[in-house]
Amino acid sequence: MAGIGTTLFVGQTSCSKFLDIVPDNVATIEYAFRLRVEAEKYLFTLYNYIPKEGSLYNNPAFLAGDEIWIPYQTSISPAAFEIARGNQRIVDPYVNYWYGNYDATRGLYEGIRHCNIFVENMSNPDLVPDINPNERARWVAEGKFLKAYFHFYLMRLYGPVPIMDDDIDVDAPKEVMDVPRNTVEEGFAYIVNLLDECVTDLPPEIGDIQNELGRITQPIAKAVKAQVLLLAASPLFNGNTDFADLKNPDGKLLFNPEYDVQKWIAAAEAAREAIEIAEANHHALFFFREGANLNVSDTTKLELELRQAICEKFNEEHIWADPNSGTVQLQENAMPPLSAEENHNFNRKILSPPLKIAKMFYTKNGVPINEDKTLSFVDDMETRMATEADQYYIEPGFTTARLHFDREPRFYSSLAFDGARWYKYDTRLLGTDKDSKVVRSKRPDYAGSTHAFHFNETGYFIKKLVDWNQTTTVNGGTYKNYPWPKIRLADLYLMYAEALNEAYGPENELIFEYVDKIRNRAGIKGVKEAWSTYSNNPNKYMSQVGLREIIHRERLIELAFEGQRFWDLRRWKLAANHLNQPITGWNMQGETTESYYVIRTVYNQRFVSPRDYFWPISENTVIQNLNLVQNLGW
Repeated sequence: MAGIGTTLFVGQTSCSKFLDIVPDNVATIEYAFRLRVEAEKYLFTLYNYIPKEGSLYNNPAFLAGDEIWIPYQTSISPAAFEIARGNQRIVDPYVNYWYGNYDATRGLYEGIRHCNIFVENMSNPDLVPDINPNERARWVAEGKFLKAYFHFYLMRLYGPVPIMDDDIDVDAPKEVMDVPRNTVEEGFAYIVNLLDECVTDLPPEIGDIQNELGRITQPIAKAVKAQVLLLAASPLFNGNTDFADLKNPDGKLLFNPEYDVQKWIAAAEAAREAIEIAEANHHALFFFREGANLNVSDTTKLELELRQAICEKFNEEHIWADPNSGTVQLQENAMPPLSAEENHNFNRKILSPPLKIAKMFYTKNGVPINEDKTLSFVDDMETRMATEADQYYIEPGFTTARLHFDREPRFYSSLAFDGARWYKYDTRLLGTDKDSKVVRSKRPDYAGSTHAFHFNETGYFIKKLVDWNQTTTVNGGTYKNYPWPKIRLADLYLMYAEALNEAYGPENELIFEYVDKIRNRAGIKGVKEAWSTYSNNPNKYMSQVGLREIIHRERLIELAFEGQRFWDLRRWKLAANHLNQPITGWNMQGETTESYYVIRTVYNQRFVSPRDYFWPISENTVIQNLNLVQNLGW
């Protein structure tokens, strides 16, 4: 048996019930599979290799792109932010999930190795004799799923990677250890095959919700398969001629430069299957039931519903939520102080969406601000005073940017700004939502930029990621921890619509059905009605190219600040367009309306194409493995 006698990796303790058991200094693999209790510890260690995507440190999609900016000299310093600033490198690369460093605390190849050991040993009926066959099959399926997911995660970061389907003995000769990269086609086929193998032995839903929430189910496996095939069909991998010259030392080409529409058809079918099995097992778009008991307007109820679709833990929309990845730190760094006595160490307000992200959201009519023929957003620095008609979003009498008026509900549920209301658990005691606290962020104000480290760079604050149960006192802030939602049903709906459009074009009516499910929940009109009635480009949705742009924007809005934009811009090969734009925001040193509402360039971002679409492999790794070729441009 390969790997016998190898020291077992010891995982970290988790806040989750089922993930908080780790190997107790188990000395050998042989010992780990003597009894069920020790094998279970090994299984839960595998889960600890899942990147903690609710963390600003472990999830590069938060701060390595252009969606969220932070002060460079601040109380936190995630390595991914160096990538956003153009400082990625081949010597000890930042966030190196290949073997683990900096904020990538666990190398995924190490995780894959443990998956191989686990699957091999648990597949042996002579080991772990005190486990029943159904449970054994489920555990093996979980190990296969995690192995597939780790390969998928690596492919998103590095492109074609070596497939490690077996544990290589530490005493193997160097020619066996020096594994080359597999082709893109081989990588995706391997991952999909593993997911297909494991799905039947996984439970359709979690029965023991007290102890097993977060473990892999059939809907999770099907949803990840849809993700994998969507990536395989996207321009980054499907017909990407930019990487046509990437090849192994033996001359084996790693990218197929030929475009294949069948990949979109396969992605659409996978998304359809994932939706069907999710809905059959009680997943649905989230409805905020607590809102019925609050003395608030329908406007605020909808805002809370859109926020809690993320923050309500293990709600019906969450197909895969990771209990091993908590969100208190994320919320703490998003939340601004809402009164002078609030402590900036608990409401740090440093997560700063750029101005372009604020402009990305639709108007109240459900079309982009530059397409709405009934509203004018010509001057970004124009200001306006709020009236009673704006009272649930902006404090009446407050003068703020014109950009902050006449926007869709997701704009107000996702973002806060100078003059914005913020309804949450403790503010409900003040009365109705008309009395909610207000963000004030000019320099002298309580959410302003006077703190040495905790300040906002752009004038926008992320409301979407903060659970509405947040409370603040003079002694600190209290945040309700929620598991990070890795995949929501809304994401699957938009995957399906995107794949259908690429495969068949706008003639397929299911595209509009599934996009409109998202738009209707968000309180805006469907695609056809919105564009036909309000857009200066009313026929846009009638062409595949126009509908593609609509679906792309719908994803960027609906999934904003959830780490999806980072991956989507790359797989669409649009990162070079967006990440070569300056990061801008309001003048946070301004003390008056006139001096504050001036656009300031925070940073001139630079993205080198095609090099930056993939992470570099560590120079030391390439030197040690003569069969491992470096990504182009590094």
